[in-house]
Amino acid sequence: MFKKLAIIGALAVPMFGMSHGANAAETTHRVKAGETLYKIGAEYGVTVKQLKKANHKSTDSINANETLTIPNSISESDKELLARLVQAEAKDEPYAGKVAVATVVLNRVDSDSFPNSIHDVIYQGTQFTPVQNGEINKAADAEAKKAVNEALAFRGQGKGSLFFFNPDKTSDQWLRQKQVTITIGNHVFAK
Repeated sequence: MFKKLAIIGALAVPMFGMSHGANAAETTHRVKAGETLYKIGAEYGVTVKQLKKANHKSTDSINANETLTIPNSISESDKELLARLVQAEAKDEPYAGKVAVATVVLNRVDSDSFPNSIHDVIYQGTQFTPVQNGEINKAADAEAKKAVNEALAFRGQGKGSLFFFNPDKTSDQWLRQKQVTITIGNHVFAK
């Protein structure tokens, strides 16, 4: 678990707001033995900070059989769009790479240098090849959807990757000049 958090941590940025596109109805969750706020957040696609705020908690402590309110996160349509991008960009990459691709999009939403919605980040100019070649329109698999939820749960923590590229598929020198935060599979992540 620590290694996974360290990898994701190399990608995330501080949060400027938590309600980007939120319109899903709140729900509740009965805590099972062994669950943590992070695991619950990864299941629903919300951060620990959001869970604590919605449940008036000042610590990470939870108890089995406790009922938690799961706050609104992003819209289901934004989750689906992000999962389709993850599927298209990272289908042959390790799971951590899928989480990292989703994290880059979320980091851009939270950055003043990019549009402030998932849809607008994904469709900004020629940023993502799957938008250009139509792969964005193909369905996402369960692992891509899970990766999006995990990226949402970890949102706002880490070093701030805003870019990723496959050095074997691009000669873009501008990207290669960026500060590398981590390499996962065939992708280099940078800020």
